[in-house]
Amino acid sequence: MSAPAPAGALADLKVVDMTHFLAGPYCTAMLADQGADVIKVEPPDGDVTRTFGPFHPDDQLKAFAGYFASVNRNKRSITLDLKTAEGRETLLALIDGADVVVENYRAGVMERLGFSYEALKARNPRLVYAAIRGFGDPRTKASPYGDWPAYDVVAQAFGGIMAITGEENGAPTKIGPGVGDIVPAMLAAFGIVCAVHHARRTGEGQFVDVSMVDSVLALCERVLHQYAYAGMVPVPQGNQHPFLCPFGTFPTLDGWCTITAYDDRMFALLCDLCGLASLPADPRFSTWQARYDNRVALIEILSGFTGRHTKAELLALLGGKIPFGPVYDVAEIMADPHFAAREMIVPVEQPGMDAPVTLAGVPVKMTATPGAIRRRAPLLGEHTDAVLAEAGFSPDAISNLRAAGAFGRLRPLSAETAA
Repeated sequence: MSAPAPAGALADLKVVDMTHFLAGPYCTAMLADQGADVIKVEPPDGDVTRTFGPFHPDDQLKAFAGYFASVNRNKRSITLDLKTAEGRETLLALIDGADVVVENYRAGVMERLGFSYEALKARNPRLVYAAIRGFGDPRTKASPYGDWPAYDVVAQAFGGIMAITGEENGAPTKIGPGVGDIVPAMLAAFGIVCAVHHARRTGEGQFVDVSMVDSVLALCERVLHQYAYAGMVPVPQGNQHPFLCPFGTFPTLDGWCTITAYDDRMFALLCDLCGLASLPADPRFSTWQARYDNRVALIEILSGFTGRHTKAELLALLGGKIPFGPVYDVAEIMADPHFAAREMIVPVEQPGMDAPVTLAGVPVKMTATPGAIRRRAPLLGEHTDAVLAEAGFSPDAISNLRAAGAFGRLRPLSAETAA
């Protein structure tokens, strides 16, 4: 028999997850990937993202599609109707036994529900309470926009990343993935682990406040030091570097690639590999500053070479010798051996289908406590009875809560009803 898989590094962490959409669920998924027991508390109708498609054409159940599956894997689901006294009391009981609560509602929502940080801290002084909001929470630093709603594109705009993204002399451009949600999610997960470490050392919980806008600005850190040190206001510069060359994208026969060879050694090697050995002696390209000053001519020369070859040919020629990367689409990612070797493309069960689907794996690799996708995203309310039993509720108490409507008037979809 093979040895059991090691528990994740956060296997002793219990998280009550009251999040929705992307930022909050991505944060708690990061914790769950490393072993935390994440209990997703959903309203009786479920997290709205359960309805977001596209659904797989073979999915006969349609309990959730890829959006929900991706950021809610490794979690357990319980439904609670917080409009009922029984639902609210049940949630308080779960939080009493938790290490962490995470939510990403607008400021004031949790207070109106009776679950403010102060109320929960009074019951559980060790509790770490994390909130992801557009402009932060006044408990740390009050923003004049503190009660404004925000989504990914708003955070990208406010935080400065759109102002430096796009074609040179072109319009600002939104980053493709939702970095306005995902970056604050990552920072919130980091803050939570820091706060839990402090709580276990001192017995003192705390409020972890992450602003989406602040997080994007932190990602754009260079704009601040460029402005502070040189008075620069950076603008979009396309796919080239603001002060190094070659450092950017180049055309190929079947798409694009990226090349970084700005210093003298790398540039000379690149030129040798490309049959352009005379370039380093050319005064226009003999130093890193000269290469940048004459970047238009240099980019044109290199593009003339790369444009005669496919991405695969250039990968064979340049890969491993200089920093080189083909610009892959997802089909090419699926075919490249790196991602399979690194377990970054993971088959996962999908309810309503016989065949698995694939999700992005866990990028943080650890030797003793490896993270993993251990189970699929939950069906709505799938673990309600099990979670409450673990929290000390008797079968009769759970039945009484169900009869009182604590879980919603309709029994949530469970693994049994889905079978």
